[in-house]
Amino acid sequence: MKKIIQGTLVALCICCLLSCLKENKNPATGTVSPLTSVTMLRSVYKGNDLTLAADMLAGAVSVRGVVISDHSGNNLPAGYVVIQNTARGITSGIILNMDAAAARGYVPGDSVEVRVEGLALGNRNGALVLDGVAATRVTRLSAGVAVKITQIPVSALVKDFAQYESTMVEVTADVKPVPQPGDTYSGDKALSDGSVNTLLLSTATGATFAGDGIPASATFKGIAGYYNASAHTAKGALTRLYLRTKADVSYASGPLYNGFPEDFESPDAAMKGSYNMTAIDNNLDLKTGNWKLYYAILGNTAGRDRFNPAGKQCIRLQQQLDFDAYVQMNFDLPNGASKVTCSYGAYYTDASSTLKLEYSQDGGLTWQQAGEKVSDASATPKVAIFLMDLKGKVRFRINKLGLGPTNGVDVFNGRLSIEDFAVFSN
Repeated sequence: MKKIIQGTLVALCICCLLSCLKENKNPATGTVSPLTSVTMLRSVYKGNDLTLAADMLAGAVSVRGVVISDHSGNNLPAGYVVIQNTARGITSGIILNMDAAAARGYVPGDSVEVRVEGLALGNRNGALVLDGVAATRVTRLSAGVAVKITQIPVSALVKDFAQYESTMVEVTADVKPVPQPGDTYSGDKALSDGSVNTLLLSTATGATFAGDGIPASATFKGIAGYYNASAHTAKGALTRLYLRTKADVSYASGPLYNGFPEDFESPDAAMKGSYNMTAIDNNLDLKTGNWKLYYAILGNTAGRDRFNPAGKQCIRLQQQLDFDAYVQMNFDLPNGASKVTCSYGAYYTDASSTLKLEYSQDGGLTWQQAGEKVSDASATPKVAIFLMDLKGKVRFRINKLGLGPTNGVDVFNGRLSIEDFAVFSN
């Protein structure tokens, strides 16, 4: 009987508790964002033209971006406005096909919002395009916004070209074959940074700079774009770089020396796995010749060593030293130098460090500094460019200064990655 009473009491308590619970008449709700990213917008295209609808874009109806095209140079198709935006660390671009007169009203740095619901998305001669964009669909939000430009080797750009289509990129490259007196920008010119991949620098005959002389080598900024003359698909399309104006060309120089850039891909990293290998006096045969890697190794740790995405290893210089570490050519180049470039970055999460480029014209007995010191290495690789006018035989080295231990205040001396070391003749 006692157990029955206890059971009854428990049941009554449960019923009382349940009766106290109120129905939730206001369940949690969320608001669907009306904005999508260019990356998301591009992802819905599967090879056939389509009309964009909100349900394809998780409820979004508009996209925002920064204008990167410039019609003042007359080197882009009439009516094309190219925008890009960055979402979750990925920068993507898309072409808006507008009325030609309206398109000329947009300039680099304009921040715009485009209502894309109901627009046609399709491939036009290799390029992904939003067609029929009326001016009423585009709202200018602001002007003078900084345009993100991705510095990238030609080899890496061509390897993953779809990722960079319709975005602003910057490459340092040679024009192939070497231009002769009277050669101009007009037409398609092959660009190469010493890799087997080539990129076409494309200049329309009506461009304002089409008739100007083209340099043997330079840093070229422009919009990456596919072009397929025979079909509306990127498959089999040419990979092109479209300058906007002549101002997109800088650091003109002589051509790249044969064999360069030194990409540090050979030999295998195990051949220089210790920072100070006295048995070989830290000397190693690389692709371009014999080099001294003093307190430096060949690093191949993905995500930490900042090597070219198309490669597998680079130089890693030691940290916290109170004496200089360096990567040095043990051989001369015969025809002077007009420019040296290299990629650099901080290893993993290390502090920055300070490097300087040095040259020798007496077989390595004495060294002189070329250009300014560089102290802004970070997890994102950058390209250092040094201009010069050196005649006769010359050799170079990257000298990482021995500043002592990092203190986080005024001394920063982490490990340093060096990649794609290129020398241009004079």
